Amino acid sequence: MSELSSAQAAPGGSPMPEQAGEPWWKGAVIYQIYPRSYRDTTGDGIGDLNGICEKLDHVASLGVDAIWLSPFFTSPMDDYGYDVADYCGVDPIFGTLEDFDALVEKARRLGLKVIIDQVYSHTSDEHAWFTESRQDRANPKADWYVWADAKPDGSPPSNWQSVFGGPAWQWDGRRKQYYMHNFLTSQPDLNLHNRAVQDALLDAARFWLDRGVDGFRLDAINFAMHDPKLTDNPPSGLPMDKVTRPFDMQCHVNSMSQPQIPAFLERIRALLDTYGVRFTVAEVVGATPLGEMRAFTEGSKRLNSAYSFDFLYAKQLTVGTVESSLSAWGATVDEGWPSWAFSNHDAPRAISRWAGEHDKGQVARTLMLLLLSLRGNAFIYQGEELGLPQADVPFEALKDPEAIENWPNTLGRDGARTPMPWSDDVPFCGFSEVDAWLPVDPAHAGLSVARQEGDPGSCLNVTRALLKLRQSVPALRLGSQAFLHGSNTVLAFERRVENDLVVCAFNLGNVDASWRPAGEEGAWEILATQDGRAPTGAALPGRLVPWTGYWARARRTVSGGVSG
Repeated sequence: MSELSSAQAAPGGSPMPEQAGEPWWKGAVIYQIYPRSYRDTTGDGIGDLNGICEKLDHVASLGVDAIWLSPFFTSPMDDYGYDVADYCGVDPIFGTLEDFDALVEKARRLGLKVIIDQVYSHTSDEHAWFTESRQDRANPKADWYVWADAKPDGSPPSNWQSVFGGPAWQWDGRRKQYYMHNFLTSQPDLNLHNRAVQDALLDAARFWLDRGVDGFRLDAINFAMHDPKLTDNPPSGLPMDKVTRPFDMQCHVNSMSQPQIPAFLERIRALLDTYGVRFTVAEVVGATPLGEMRAFTEGSKRLNSAYSFDFLYAKQLTVGTVESSLSAWGATVDEGWPSWAFSNHDAPRAISRWAGEHDKGQVARTLMLLLLSLRGNAFIYQGEELGLPQADVPFEALKDPEAIENWPNTLGRDGARTPMPWSDDVPFCGFSEVDAWLPVDPAHAGLSVARQEGDPGSCLNVTRALLKLRQSVPALRLGSQAFLHGSNTVLAFERRVENDLVVCAFNLGNVDASWRPAGEEGAWEILATQDGRAPTGAALPGRLVPWTGYWARARRTVSGGVSG
């Protein structure tokens, strides 16, 4: 096996290794909490802020750097919090502002940063801004939302389609105009071309920054602006077997993804910079997100990071999937820092999409090993540390409007939002004392936190071991990344910072595969496998069985790179 120069490595390496002394968020691991489903302390079957506070010790025990809270703001809950009725209020089902303050204070004591969602593309139709805006065409907030006249025949102003099905326009009898909604009809789109709207959103951001939050995840931020000319979207040309809704049949070049968005992001970044080191990450939804992700994070005046749905919507995990996603980052010095997620509240859990007939526990541990080895920030979704598969939610129990609309063509989002299983020997797995807002899947009981605590080989304890190890290895947290020549099923890459070099290898196929890095037998120290931290002196495996992997550290610097 000959060594491979950096120039020969597959694309995906950064131009130079990152150095120590970087901000706290760079290379961070962030744990996402979906408040409705984490822990119910009031007996209404819905999780709340006090429940999160109660379970923060569990989060801290994992070794993550921060938590990200999905929306807990005042809302009619048509879209379960992503339809905000008051940006500066806590919905009573979740608690009070004082409960939020207590949560932040406890997180501080445990060494955890707190990141919250901000939903800037739309509000609830119950927001006071929209209530005023819809009264007539001359009120002070008349142009705070996207309003347009009907065409002469009464049809909507453009052909734009909403994500949840049907036209992206709803007729309003008071103004005798249509208003735009990229999502539900009860989620009217804000007009962010209006500077006053931007100012109001920045005031809301300032409110939470003053309460001590450490950053924001910007929901669906590429939906935040539209083409003011209301130009029709062109057809996508997708074959019908790839279509689940009319939205899929268009290229959304005019209803979203406008070139003015980065200027608004610069205003957000300028505000956060006045509060010290804060973190911003964009959710970028769409078929071709890379250009926007780069534009949103370019230079030092925009967002810190962005993530797409490359992995979240992938039906299979392949070597090509990983290489194509990660190779897009690291090409220029002034681009942003990527973030990665395999599961979240908007997508079916990764294990159910990718494990196939393989042992789900082993796949879960291997996926955690892989996620924590990628260059960028890692997002762990609640329950991912337990290896939870997608829950089975019968049609009559569904709550998600998208899942109901597309039944049974998609797995939907409800199966990823079911309650966290804390214990297997109490009703409702310790989430609540009553029936939860979504049913607890009986299959999750055997994967509960209490059941896994005492098992050193459980997904929970492997996650803890891997996170602890990752924190101590500079190459894994901050290093550059370059792909190596594995095979069609073996994913291999190096992570490097200064003299610290780690090789990561994974068999994502269905049969055993041979691969090992260059160098003599004693040149590498196995740091970890999918079973956790490797014993001292463990030998480098010559073969990888399906859905296994390892991290191996060079005992001395291997000049230029490594190859299989």
